[in-house]
Amino acid sequence: MNKLIRRNLIRAAIILAIQVILLKRIDITFSGFNYIHFTIYPVILALLPYKTDKTLMVLIGFVMGFFVDMFYDSPGVHAATSTFTAYLRYYILALIAPTDGYGKDGLTSYGYGFVWFVSYMGILLFIHLLALYSIEAFSFVYLNEILLRSIFSFIASFFLLVLAQLIFNPRY
Repeated sequence: MNKLIRRNLIRAAIILAIQVILLKRIDITFSGFNYIHFTIYPVILALLPYKTDKTLMVLIGFVMGFFVDMFYDSPGVHAATSTFTAYLRYYILALIAPTDGYGKDGLTSYGYGFVWFVSYMGILLFIHLLALYSIEAFSFVYLNEILLRSIFSFIASFFLLVLAQLIFNPRY
């Protein structure tokens, strides 16, 4: 098995375990204000190599989301959102492409710089959360709740992801 594939599988297993075992149990509530949820598993899609086949990327997104759905008792919500995020990943990468292009395998802050990674991860994560809570509510009647959950969950999740990137700074 290729070293790059092995590292991505191990990283994905660890992130999914943290998401479904630890972060699912964290419930931050301030007198009825329950809009903060930690969602870090989209970083698995973000850190995959740029040259990953588009069909494989969408399939990975679906399988990853389906796995999270099994633990969150939300049939299809995370699978649909992860599939959507995986599909949009190439468009986001084209939008923020570095001037030299994507020559390296890993899309990390080590390879392209911290500012680029923060921009990339921020766009990907916010789109993921907005889609997640929109599909979960399945109605624009709850637009305020969708936006509040998306914004506050984005802030909390983004903080965790940036902190992890600063601590671990994966090279691949």
